Amino acid sequence: MQNSIVRPTGRERTFQEDEIIVSKTDLKGIITYANQVFVRVAGYTEQDLLGQPHNIIRHPAMPKCVFKLLWDTISQGNEIFAYVINLCKNGDHYWVFAHVTPSYDDAGNLTGYHSSRRKPERAAIEKVIPVYELLLKEEQSHNDWREGMQAATELLLSHLDEAGVQYDEFVFSL
Repeated sequence: MQNSIVRPTGRERTFQEDEIIVSKTDLKGIITYANQVFVRVAGYTEQDLLGQPHNIIRHPAMPKCVFKLLWDTISQGNEIFAYVINLCKNGDHYWVFAHVTPSYDDAGNLTGYHSSRRKPERAAIEKVIPVYELLLKEEQSHNDWREGMQAATELLLSHLDEAGVQYDEFVFSL
């Protein structure tokens, strides 16, 4: 079941501060592992998630340019932190503070990605929402989604440059 047919309800789900949502993917973003917290919060079964693209939980309010930055960063072997709004199977949503890292085999070859997601501080979410709304508006102002994503990426990088911070510094300042 892809999220393209799931309509957001506007209802937010939360999880406990001591819980961690964990998933692993292959190099193409196909889910190879989902812990029980992920299964419960997202409202899917483990069988629903395994073998599916991780974007099965992508919420339409999440700017594509943030995922572009995420993928560009992890595919180069670097970790990244990001605030992400995800879509549950029933259309509810939940916010996470994600830490995504590359996974390697014993020979040092990149084999996939590991994501640990914690419950974010509400104050940080309130600060990130207007940023994401601005980026999404920029993305949607273009007829071609690729052009929109590129324009929003440039807008994000411009704002970071003006603030004199890197993306990780921005995320941790919220």
